[in-house]
Amino acid sequence: MILKSDILNIINIQQNTFNNRKYGLTRKLRSQILVDNLRLLIIAGIQSSGKSTLLFQLYKEKFQNALYINFEHPRFYNLDKNDLFKLDEIIEEKGVRILFFDEIQKLTDWNSYVSQKLSEGFQIVITGSDSSILNNEVDHEFAGLNNIKELFPFSYNEFCAFNEIEKSEESTITYLKKGGFPAYLSSNSDEYLNQFFDDILVRGIAVRTGIRDLRSFKRLALHLLSNVGKLITGNQIKNILGIKTTSTVIDYLSFLESAYLFFYVPKFSYSVSKQMINPRKVYAVDTGLVTANSALFEDSTEQLLENMAFLHLRKQISELYYHSEKFNCDFVVMNKNRVEKVIQVCDELKQDNLEDELNGVFEAMDFFELDEGTIVTINQTDRFVRNGRVVNVIPFYSFV
Repeated sequence: MILKSDILNIINIQQNTFNNRKYGLTRKLRSQILVDNLRLLIIAGIQSSGKSTLLFQLYKEKFQNALYINFEHPRFYNLDKNDLFKLDEIIEEKGVRILFFDEIQKLTDWNSYVSQKLSEGFQIVITGSDSSILNNEVDHEFAGLNNIKELFPFSYNEFCAFNEIEKSEESTITYLKKGGFPAYLSSNSDEYLNQFFDDILVRGIAVRTGIRDLRSFKRLALHLLSNVGKLITGNQIKNILGIKTTSTVIDYLSFLESAYLFFYVPKFSYSVSKQMINPRKVYAVDTGLVTANSALFEDSTEQLLENMAFLHLRKQISELYYHSEKFNCDFVVMNKNRVEKVIQVCDELKQDNLEDELNGVFEAMDFFELDEGTIVTINQTDRFVRNGRVVNVIPFYSFV
């Protein structure tokens, strides 16, 4: 329970702080958000990816009479369903018709409250740091009303714009090491990424989900960071880390995915059941987070480059697979049940790895009957032809 006066005081402070934010870098996602006749906009993404800044940009451009409320405020932890009528009264007293709800997942039964306010004719923009706000139940409840977007840390192009540098091999390497969290790029302190990662694991996930064995959970997360771009299974991780049951590992993996920390790419198969039983490849939400927290070996450029390529593709489409038969191909891009692209990632093509890399792409191209494929590198450009099929080699800064 919480006093109405306390709710009002928190909202007034938040609104004042929000009004005085810096505009920040205009994100690519901003151009994809249509605000005319908007009823409900949902923006999901990992904490500190810039969701609140994006809200502020929308506020300044289109919704300057909106009421801003951030439910992550510690005092709101005591806000329960029986207190929501007090929030209703404050909204009515403010005389607003547009609501900005930041970190909405912190509000118990948030979708019912949002549904109520929509039925009252409000326009609503919400953000959340948990992918559960995009689940099928929510999608069904708000069918026809919602506009759903996902926001990630800065892309490579946004990183270059933020730092006012050219797209090049040098900036590719810099982005590979630093990643794209706006606050980290402003502070340039590895301690920020160390603390940020720990905060998400403990406060953002473990406390919320009731994880008791925090040590094993952290070890699993660090194991994933050190193995980006590699195959994982629940049973394999259980054996390596000594976690008691595979079901516990599966739960941990699911929690990390919901928090937008990690993503798991399945092996391509026309059989859904085979997709489920085969190992998945793991990728992190940001390469800076990997380099600051993991135990990667020095020669980890290819792993990080592959992670960067994944993030670029994932921001455009969620249906990604890897292909593995006799050889391996890193990415199969599918759209509307049709394979559009196959992509291989290799930091540097050399004579001793050239055949393996090409065989992986050409095998996938043959399998999907594609005429063109791509190999993404740090700085190489080339072209290879086999049986009328073409593989183009391009540097990452041209790929994006």
